[in-house]
Amino acid sequence: MRVLTAENIREAIDMDDAIDSVRAGYIALSKGRATVPIRGVMSVNDAVTLTMPAYVHGDPVSVIKVVSVYPSNVDAGLPAINGMVLVLNAWTGIPIALIHGAALTALRTGAGSGVATDLLARPEASILGVLGAGPQAYTQIEAVCAVREISEIRVYSPNSATVFAKALRKMYDVKIVRARSAHKALEGADVIVAATNSHKPVVRKKDVMPGTHINGVGSFKPTMQEVAAEVVLQSKIVVDHRESVWEEAGDLIIPRDAGLLTEDDVYAEIGEIAAGDMPGRTSAKEITFFKSVGNAVQDAVVAGRIAAIAEQRGLGVEVAI
Repeated sequence: MRVLTAENIREAIDMDDAIDSVRAGYIALSKGRATVPIRGVMSVNDAVTLTMPAYVHGDPVSVIKVVSVYPSNVDAGLPAINGMVLVLNAWTGIPIALIHGAALTALRTGAGSGVATDLLARPEASILGVLGAGPQAYTQIEAVCAVREISEIRVYSPNSATVFAKALRKMYDVKIVRARSAHKALEGADVIVAATNSHKPVVRKKDVMPGTHINGVGSFKPTMQEVAAEVVLQSKIVVDHRESVWEEAGDLIIPRDAGLLTEDDVYAEIGEIAAGDMPGRTSAKEITFFKSVGNAVQDAVVAGRIAAIAEQRGLGVEVAI
């Protein structure tokens, strides 16, 4: 079995490749060509551990990810997200790779927003507003910049914005703005990314102009809500997977339970749009909202690609089990 670190992941695959892989995975998911059970959720104190298996029909591998999200780790200087992805031979079940879970999660989550931004944001979108400054925020920015010519990135985080903005200035030759508030980061933005662990809305109607595209990726529990109901109600809602979001996405569950929208108000899965079965943006003024709780099909396609390239190039460390 090959053990692959975060560094090995980036040696094997870049964001463009990850976006292409996730696009194919979303299409397989929406067309029923993937087996992706609803993920297992185990609450542990104030944290959560998730188990996420997936298999894309006909692929040479299947995967299972175990990932833990411990928000309070940040206070102790520890990563909030930890985990591993086990890659199995689809025909024999023999483990062939063990991949750094947090790095893979950040990469494939960013790639998912890359697919959505490519399909839903206005072609001329150039200003990106980002809420959150954790590992997910870095790959969200990377993915959006891979599909749009971004000239200005505004960031807001109540605790880490200064360090985050400083790091971004070393990575991107564009205008980087450390905003003083969430509103200042989002006002006038063409693309918005919400990558926080907030239980209360951080994206509000006053922050969103006509024609904006929103990627909501931070909330993954029914009690978490990054995007206010008033924003959701005026948006074209696109999701990664219908069944999953109605189990886990507080951004949709909370307004549904308040009687403000129904499950029929979801316009499409992103895989349906990627496959050409549904149109994406149909007006320059419409607000589009991509809500993702993360789907193991993303892990399956990206991990499978990484494992194959690592085998070809001899990346990582071979261990005998």
